[in-house]
Amino acid sequence: MDFKTLPPGPLRLDNVTVPGCLIGQPGDLVRTSLGEGQPVDMAGAMVLPCFTDMHTHLDKGHIWPRSPNPDGTFMGALTTVGADRTARWGAEDVATRMEFSLRSAYAHGTVAIRTHLDAIAPQDAISFPVFATKREEWAGRITLQAACLIGAEDFSTDGTFRTTADIVAAHQGVLGMVTYPLPDIAQRIRDFLGMAEARNLSADFHVDETLDPASNTLRLIAEAVLETGFSAPVVVGHCCSLSAMPEGDALATLDLVARAGLHVVSLPMCNLYLQDRQPHCTPRMRGITLVHEMKARGINVSFSSDNTRDPFYAYGDMDMLEVMREATRIGHLDHTGTDWVKAFTTNPATAIGTATTLDPANCVIFRARTWNELLARPQSDRIVIRHGRPIDRTLPDYAELDPLMERP
Repeated sequence: MDFKTLPPGPLRLDNVTVPGCLIGQPGDLVRTSLGEGQPVDMAGAMVLPCFTDMHTHLDKGHIWPRSPNPDGTFMGALTTVGADRTARWGAEDVATRMEFSLRSAYAHGTVAIRTHLDAIAPQDAISFPVFATKREEWAGRITLQAACLIGAEDFSTDGTFRTTADIVAAHQGVLGMVTYPLPDIAQRIRDFLGMAEARNLSADFHVDETLDPASNTLRLIAEAVLETGFSAPVVVGHCCSLSAMPEGDALATLDLVARAGLHVVSLPMCNLYLQDRQPHCTPRMRGITLVHEMKARGINVSFSSDNTRDPFYAYGDMDMLEVMREATRIGHLDHTGTDWVKAFTTNPATAIGTATTLDPANCVIFRARTWNELLARPQSDRIVIRHGRPIDRTLPDYAELDPLMERP
């Protein structure tokens, strides 16, 4: 339950703690008042904007009980999800699991989500209409965007992907693709951007989700954007191989990324789960991309949930505070500036073109008064304010999904 009951009607939240970087004030955390109306002493409670979760997979969510990853590896995830998709992903199945994830995200304080949707035909014609229905049903609560997801080997300008791209355009979506080294990957990236430009679509890539230092399609994407003049927003996610390649190569790539104006989203929980997993061996390399070096170059860096209870990541609950807490620990975001909170709020909103400000009518309030207090506990007693009123934060019961979880 909420840690404090707020009176009805317009409120002035007195004695709240907010990050100075979000209100244009110097310093790390500052005490202030927010809003106009009946005054309420909040005893130093921290207030953050509602969260933007810019890289998720709502179509995959919560299939773990029926299709667990057999060995925790990336290939185990690919094959398991592929089999589950072929056997089970009808419209009702996808819609039910999407709804569960959206209810969870809303209860935790998320206001905008971009989801990737597996789009190899015929799944594109199933999942995008389901998504469109959910976008309409959730309007006013969560702003939803969808990006198609295919592997680079499935892209061609004259094949079935043209139909997929048309479906994406018809649903006001984002064109998405997974990139990795192929003999002609540079040309595929250019052709992909051309298809996006022809349909007035932005682009969102899964990039170099590997610890192979020779995998550097990120550089090719940056070069393609610069050389073609592609002007729509481009998001690149994962970029794990940067952590394994020689530092000179990695930093030269980031210089190009900065010049190209790419938006980067790091998915540390999923990468931590999959990367460097070997039987009976302790992982040595954890796969988080070079977020500090990106930030130093002025690159717009964000963090996001990625997968939730599926073979790519067995855990998660669409809670961006969990992402914030774990990213801070995994990426050593503490002791390195006072504005990393933007990477979970305003930065992802900028990347996907939504607006997020510290608005007392749409915010998340935590009992915590300092960063240490905020990140030391799950903050399960937070208050979520939407349209000026505290919402019911009851999370959906996993038992609701039981009818979908019978194994073949």
